[in-house]
Amino acid sequence: MPDSHFSYSADRLKQIAKDILDYAVERGASAAETEVSEGFGQTVTVRRGEVETIEYNRDKGIGVTVYLGKQRGHASTTDFSPQAVRDTADAALSIARFTASDDCAGLAEEDLLARSIPDLDLWHPWGLPVERAVELATR
Repeated sequence: MPDSHFSYSADRLKQIAKDILDYAVERGASAAETEVSEGFGQTVTVRRGEVETIEYNRDKGIGVTVYLGKQRGHASTTDFSPQAVRDTADAALSIARFTASDDCAGLAEEDLLARSIPDLDLWHPWGLPVERAVELATR
């Protein structure tokens, strides 16, 4: 069941990742890797029985690492627009062009990559009202 707090579906995040990787390769990268994420949450702190802070956070980001042979460049953005995605890949490529060659730079060998990803049971959304969070923090 999708969580209405998220702005992007998992499929949309995957498409953004595919788009930036495809673009990087089109622009000359010999290899590329990316991470695309979105998150939100709240933090409650209590000190000496009194609420000290209640904070809400929301973030999203894209990071891309590109390789031009053994030269590596990395760039990131929080803007998911198509132009920003392309600009981020271009920035990583520009950085790679000015980076010294490193014999250890590059993606893992093909035979070392995971092919079967088990469900690690890491998704546990918790619709915790702030009053309950304060109660737990006070305890």
